[in-house]
This record gives sequence, C-alpha cells and structure tokens, in this order.
Amino acid sequence: MHTILVVDDEPQLVQLVRDYLEHGGFKVLTAADGSSALRTAATLHPDLVVLDLGLPGMDGLDVTRSLRRNGAVPIIMLTARADESDKLVGLELGADDYLTKPFSPKELVARVRSVLRRSEAAREPADLIRVGDVELDLPGMLLTINNRRIEVTPTEFQLLSTMARQPGRVFSRAQLLNAVHGVAFESYERAIDAHIKNLRRKMEPDPHNPRYLQTVFGVGYRFADMRR
Repeated sequence: MHTILVVDDEPQLVQLVRDYLEHGGFKVLTAADGSSALRTAATLHPDLVVLDLGLPGMDGLDVTRSLRRNGAVPIIMLTARADESDKLVGLELGADDYLTKPFSPKELVARVRSVLRRSEAAREPADLIRVGDVELDLPGMLLTINNRRIEVTPTEFQLLSTMARQPGRVFSRAQLLNAVHGVAFESYERAIDAHIKNLRRKMEPDPHNPRYLQTVFGVGYRFADMRR
C-alpha cells in the first residue's frame, strides 16, 4: 500500500482528500504546516506528497526545495494562486504535477495514481518505451507510431524520450532544454518550441490539434498519458 502525505492548513480540505485517498486504497499522513511536513517526510518516508503552496510560515515552495535537497519523493502541488509563475517555479524546483484549487478529489486521486505510476516506471531501466501506439527504441534511436517508422533528429528523439518516459508529467522549457543539452540557457528556451513544432509536424495526424505532444499554456509541454 502506498503512503501519501497531504500537507494543507485547511482541515476540511484535508479530511475530504484523506477520505478519497483512503477509499482509493492509500494510507494517508497529514501535516498542517511546512515544518511538520518535513519532519513527517523525514521519519515516515511517504511515497508521494500532496503539497499546498499557500502554507503559513514556510510556504510550499520552500518545502519543495527542502524535499528535493533530501530526496526524490514525487510531489503534487495544490495552489489557489492564479499566477502561472507559481506553477512554473514549483515545477522548476522539482514538483511532478499540480492542481489549482478548487479541484475535484477524484481528479486528485487519478493524478496521484498517474504520478506514482510514471515515477516507478522512470526508475526502471528500459531499452524500449511504449506509450499507446508510440514506441521509442532507445539504443537504436528509432521512433515508430502504429508500426510506422518516423524519422527524427537526435535532438528531437532525446526531447521526445524525456517526455515519453513520464507520460502526463508537465515539463517546463528549461527542464526540457536541460535534458537535451545538459544545462539550461534561458535565451535558448524558445528553441524547444521549434523542436516541438517539428515533432508535431512529423508525428501528429493534425499538428494543430496535437494528440501526443500537448501544450500546457504558460508552463511548458507534456506527452499525453494514454494509459489513464
């Protein structure tokens, strides 16, 4: 049984989320502030953290920084903030997904399952990535869709394989550029848009209505999770 740590200072929300997660088969731990969350994470080692950004005292971004310094536990951010920059900063710090309040508890449970699944898959070495009808042969750098070979450049393949390893995860442009080149240079982040445009032209039945490579406006891109 997976253990989920829910961190929020709204007792009614915490109880609602706990009920849905427990009904979904998860063990649930709770914390109402950042310091308590870090102590619980350090001692009880949850499998995933659901973390509100708007905590009193140490906010969720500070908690994310601390969690990332000490490990790689998956994090789903909860935010009531409309500013996309909060989501972007959270993702850059290493959060795996986010939901904006108010949200559906059923959607949160689905996101928890999805993040756990792709986190576990990412830890398993593989020479072949399959997502729906897309296959990526990593040693051969070969892309096929419905058994049809698609010619892509090495950079395009690396970009695609980074996202396809964790379908549904939102990647910022800086994260994708770092994955491709090893270091992120802000002035070149928009080059990612050009690579995505080329990949869509090659992969998508309708590049203007992408099925595989989805835009998350104001944040970045994700490979569609066709396993949900």
